[in-house]
Amino acid sequence: MDKKIAVVVGSKNDLPYLDGAKEILERFGIPYEVMVMSAHRSLDRTMEFAEKAEAEGFGAIIACAGMAAHLPGVIAAKTILPVIGVPLPTSDIKGMDALLAIVQMPSGVPVATMAIGKSGVKNGAILAAEILSLNDEGLKKKLKEYKLSLGQ
Repeated sequence: MDKKIAVVVGSKNDLPYLDGAKEILERFGIPYEVMVMSAHRSLDRTMEFAEKAEAEGFGAIIACAGMAAHLPGVIAAKTILPVIGVPLPTSDIKGMDALLAIVQMPSGVPVATMAIGKSGVKNGAILAAEILSLNDEGLKKKLKEYKLSLGQ
């Protein structure tokens, strides 16, 4: 596998949400890197990451954020890689604010938006695997087997 997945969260406090993504990516043998960066508190670092992500071998980015949730959109504005946004339920309104922030991207800056929370993080990893499988027959076979196993 020549491409890896970036899994980005806006805060160290968000790291516990990533277990499902790690499980999926490891199941399919997809290398990944977990990073903490904020569209608000470390904007320059976030923009630099997004601009260099493709050159650093990433094939897709899963960006998880709560509250104002600008992280996926800021990353998407600076890369042509697929960005998968996952709203996290870290606010008093249980992630609805993050969902709306991520899903309402302007034309030209797409972010694929998953469900709020842990199931969204897991589905984000599956979608990232599906994207990589477009150029990887072995991964495509593993995904087909995985989908068949869901019905058992």
